[in-house]
Amino acid sequence: MRKPETVEELQEVGRQRLYPSLRDPNWLILRRRRQLFQAWLTGLPTHAPSVLDVGGRIQPYRPLIPAKPERYVAVDLLPTALVNVIARGEQLPLASESFDLTFCTQMLEYPPEPARVIAEIYRVLKPGGVLLLSVPSLSMRHLGETCWRFWPTGIRHLLAGFSEVEVVPEGGSIAGFFRTMNSGMQLFAKYPLIRAVLGFTVIPFLNLTGFALENLAHSDNDVFTANYSVFARK
Repeated sequence: MRKPETVEELQEVGRQRLYPSLRDPNWLILRRRRQLFQAWLTGLPTHAPSVLDVGGRIQPYRPLIPAKPERYVAVDLLPTALVNVIARGEQLPLASESFDLTFCTQMLEYPPEPARVIAEIYRVLKPGGVLLLSVPSLSMRHLGETCWRFWPTGIRHLLAGFSEVEVVPEGGSIAGFFRTMNSGMQLFAKYPLIRAVLGFTVIPFLNLTGFALENLAHSDNDVFTANYSVFARK
């Protein structure tokens, strides 16, 4: 599949991540992340914010911001048509206390020193500014550069400098189990035709089954959750 290159193509990839199809193996966690981020963003002040997106080559959560941002700065090591600044998260070439809101989603597992990334985000946030973070706790290694997985105790340790921290699983253990099955099937289905068949049959069934069972169970067990979403206020 050709890499998305134009702004329109990247925005479509972001839309698919924000509103995933039932055929998406990550449907259970992506829909939950959207719900969490939307609730947190709705509770923020309605003035036009200054926004930083660390790892912002796609920017799926930009449309959830209630007010049109005063500015939106995307930082990434890999350039796309949406990236403004090519830089490492550990060394942001940005002024201190200059952003109201920062997104950092599914990026913190790659830097060798994630604490340095968090320290830089803290530095550039204004007092009272907010970080919305999403990190994996259980997932397959997609790239050779992957370094970390995260759990609530470690997340709170990384964010100890923030005045307010809320860590919420993107689905409980049931959702994590079904999402893992979906991801495993996609990994071992080497041929596009097999992946397409799974996408129209087994994966939607597992997504709906996981969703139904999680809602019926009413369990707060998250030991097998796949990801955590985090709200942190400076």
